[in-house]
Amino acid sequence: MSLSHEIAKDLLDIKAIQIKTDNYFTWTSGLKSPIYCDNRLTMSYPAIRNKIVRGFAEIIENMEIKPEVIAGCATAGIPHAAWLADELNLPMVYVRSKPKGHGKGNLIEGHVEKGQRVVVIEDLISTGGSSIEAAQGLINEDAEVLSVLAIFTYGLEKSVEAFSDAKLDFDTITNYEEVLSLLVENGTISGEEKEKLQDWRNDL
Repeated sequence: MSLSHEIAKDLLDIKAIQIKTDNYFTWTSGLKSPIYCDNRLTMSYPAIRNKIVRGFAEIIENMEIKPEVIAGCATAGIPHAAWLADELNLPMVYVRSKPKGHGKGNLIEGHVEKGQRVVVIEDLISTGGSSIEAAQGLINEDAEVLSVLAIFTYGLEKSVEAFSDAKLDFDTITNYEEVLSLLVENGTISGEEKEKLQDWRNDL
C-alpha cells in the first residue's frame, strides 16, 4: 500500500475526512459539499502525524533543489511544519494570515534570510488562496519559495490555475481521488456514487 493510500485511509478512519453522498456539509463559504476535511485531528494521533511527516520528507527527498527553511501556514500548517523541520533538522518559521496587530507587526514569525530556499507546509489545499498568500509573504521578504506542500487537496481546477498564475509549485501527500478510490475499494460507496462525487468536484 502506498503512503498516499495509507494516509488517506488514516484520515478516513479518524474522521478527519468525511464523505456524504447526500445531506451535504456546508462550508464556511456557504458552499454545499459532500466532503468535510479537518486535518487538525491528526495532531492527536502520533502514528498518523509521523506518517505525514514521512510523506512530506519523501516529497522533499525527490525535489531537485532542497529547502533550507520549513515554513508553516497559520494555523493548521504550523504543527506539521514543526515536526518536519525537526525531522530534517532545519530552521522553521510560520506565516500569519495577517500581520500581528501589535508589537513589531510581524507577518512571519521566526528568522528567514534573504535568498533562503523555503518549503511552505499547509494542512489542506482547496482553492489555494491562503497557501499562496503565505508563500507570497515569504517572497516579499526575498525568500525563494520552492513549493507549497499539503496533506490533502480536493483537486479543484481553480487551485491548479491559482498556483500557475502565482508561478508556484505545489504537491500533496494524498488527494480526493485517492480517497474516492479507497471508499469504492472498501465498499463504502458505489462506482455510481464515485462518479457523482467526481462530478461535484469537476463542476466547481
